[in-house]
Amino acid sequence: MIELFKIGFLSVTVSDIIDISIVAFLFYKLYTTLRATVAAQIFAGLLVILFISFIAQLIHLRAVSWLLKLITDVWVLAFVILFQPEIRRILVLLARNPIIKSIFRVEVKMPTDIIVDSAFELSQHQHGALIVLIKSSGIRGYAETGEIINAKLTKSLLTSIFFPRSPLHDGAVVIKNDIIEAARVTLPLSQITKWNDETLGMRHRAGLGISEQADVLSIIVSEETGSISIAENGILEKGFSKQSLKERINQSINYNQIQNWKNVFDIFKKK
Repeated sequence: MIELFKIGFLSVTVSDIIDISIVAFLFYKLYTTLRATVAAQIFAGLLVILFISFIAQLIHLRAVSWLLKLITDVWVLAFVILFQPEIRRILVLLARNPIIKSIFRVEVKMPTDIIVDSAFELSQHQHGALIVLIKSSGIRGYAETGEIINAKLTKSLLTSIFFPRSPLHDGAVVIKNDIIEAARVTLPLSQITKWNDETLGMRHRAGLGISEQADVLSIIVSEETGSISIAENGILEKGFSKQSLKERINQSINYNQIQNWKNVFDIFKKK
């Protein structure tokens, strides 16, 4: 290795600089993770013991070195026991790192899959539902007529909202990207009362009505028949299978593109 300079009898090479930089970075990240916790005080105490042990060996304090060696011999075991929660936290933070994520890709269920699975589970139990997916502009004025939730979209949460005994099951759920913004939302009714000679219920008219006034996609699950319909741009479509519903949602809302942009924004926010 190329020698850069000497400090007394010690020669410093490029590999030494890289080695010291990596160790310094690791200690800095460890400090920022443990900062303002009890573990930080314990960690500082252990560093002091290691430093004293190093000095004792350097100036040949045999008794002190022997005593501190008893502690340093169980350093790894003590570290694992004392810092178990912090180690778990560091590993979780490491797994969430964008670089690690790109190397070890974990299959994450997209919003489309969650919405489709939820709609068909509700359909099987004939639980009526009205799900409004925001495409571009929001519908805050309408969302504020209901209960603001702002919760991560999950199948269990979405299906529980439309459970008949749930206090939130009446009205619509508004979803933007992978966030449930509001539930029990009151929507404007369409003036259209019949579609293909079939009388529309309040849920279908509300789903159709909001699609006439905003850039959204409404998914309606019939309480009477369990059939699933979609309303977009004032047009009602019926008779969807699971696959065709998924394709129809993806055709209207590209969740893969939204997720990619969200990942980019998350990276910049962390920086």
